[in-house]
This record gives sequence, C-alpha cells and structure tokens, in this order.
Amino acid sequence: MHAFNDLYAERMDELELRQLRCLVAIVDEGTFTDAAIALGVSQAAVSRTLAGLERTLGVRLLRRTSRAVTPTATGSRVVAQARRVLADVADLVQEATSGHTRLRIGYAWSAVGRHTVAFQRRWTAAHPGTDLHLVRVNTASAGLGEGACDLAVLRRPLEDRRFDTAIVGLERRLCAMAADDPPARRRSVRLADLTGRVLLVDRRTGTTTPELWPADSRPAVEETHDVDDWLTVIAAGRGIGVTAESTANQYPRHGIVYRPVRDAEPVAVRLAWWRDDPHPALQAVLELLSELYRTG
Repeated sequence: MHAFNDLYAERMDELELRQLRCLVAIVDEGTFTDAAIALGVSQAAVSRTLAGLERTLGVRLLRRTSRAVTPTATGSRVVAQARRVLADVADLVQEATSGHTRLRIGYAWSAVGRHTVAFQRRWTAAHPGTDLHLVRVNTASAGLGEGACDLAVLRRPLEDRRFDTAIVGLERRLCAMAADDPPARRRSVRLADLTGRVLLVDRRTGTTTPELWPADSRPAVEETHDVDDWLTVIAAGRGIGVTAESTANQYPRHGIVYRPVRDAEPVAVRLAWWRDDPHPALQAVLELLSELYRTG
C-alpha cells in the first residue's frame, strides 16, 4: 500500500498542466500539427509533451493513424478528467484575481430584508466595476468560513475570532404562524402568548432560541434545518417561528402570517468579514447598508 501511495505521489508531482492542455488540444484539433498551431508551439514540442504525459501516467492515451488521432479507451477517460482539471484551475485563477471586480455577500435565511432590492440597485449604480452577488449559504458564518463569499450578513453573534463584525441595523422580531391560528387575528403578540407552543428553531443560523423567554415559561422546541422546511411546518399549523423582520420580506408564503412580537428585543443585523483579509469594498458596503437601515 505504501509503495502504491509513493508511486501515486510521484506521478502527481511529475504531472503538469501544460501536458493536460496539450492532450486536450490534440483531441480537439484532431492532429498534432493543428494542436501545435493552437498552442503556439512546434509540432515536435507537442509530440514530446504528449510522450512525457504518457510516460508519467504509464498508459497509452492516443492512437495515431495516417489520417487521424483518436483517444484510446483510457485516453477518453483521461481527456474528460483533464477538461475538468483545467476548468477548475481556470476557476481558481479567476477566484484569486477577481477580488476587486466581484463582491459576494453571503446570507443564511434572508439577505437584508426590505432593503435588498435598494441595496443591489444602489450598489450597481455607485460601483459599476464591482459585480455584486448575493449568495445563500445556511451555515453559522453564512458561507464566509467556507469560502463561498467575501462578506456575510448575519443576525446572530459570530464567535469565530477569524472574523470581525459590525452592526449595520436592527430589525423587529416577528412571529410566523399559520393564517388560521387564533393569534393571527391580532395585530401583534407578546412572548407570553407563545408559551406552550412548539417553536421551530434552526440552531445553526436561527435568531431565536427558547432563552428569549423566562426560564419557567419557555416553549417546546422542534429543530428545522432550512427556511423552506420551517415555512412548510408552520403553514401546516404544527408550530410557530420567531424570526427577524427580513424573513417576512423575503419569504411571504400563502397560509402564513407574520405578527410583531412587541415585547421581544430587536435582532441586530451584522456584516462580517475576514479579519486578516477584508474585501476592498468592505467600507463601501458598511456605509451603504448602515444608511439603508438608518433611513429606511
């Protein structure tokens, strides 16, 4: 087993992207001559590069005749993998070099609520050179820790010391319930009205836990793992949810109503970023979001 691993590692070290690029070019162009033209090298260089790849892998990849060059069975599989590798490398280079021209903002359940459209439009008008993408990732860091975004909108504190955060606004806390639930007839509810109910909670990203209630009057808890599941259970009348106002803005659902919880503290909306590698657009995002929440 160790010998196999050593051989595998040795071949990985010898394998070069230019070899994979050469193989794909030969297959795509159909001849070594045309591949050389496409790659901007000599035909002899193409032949040497392919021979080096076959030697490294220990297999024959192409079958040559006087009329055509075709992949062997193994070669067809290697070509397919080579295309994926080259595409992944291209994505990696794009990811590493486009930091100033692309801005990805992650969020777990809802972006910035009723400010989402205004934020997108005002950003595009003010920063046409930086493409904005909102990315939904249901993790504690809304995709920041996973590399899925550059900044993240959060509605709960982030304990990970790799990140810094700043509060950009506050949102009311609302109760989501089935439209035929008796409290739905009221304009607002109190926490005491929800005691004894089943509270649906997403422990990874949710904004509300039973600790919002006094210790002797907390609701029962049922876990959920996605906003769509949360809405489905609530619409069926099997539980209630308490969430930030932004959820109601982003996820109106037939059969569900949202009512303010008038004695619950508001939810702080935070922007998070990598402490040692903040995106160049961080300050502009902070200022725009803070203004939207302050004036909206």
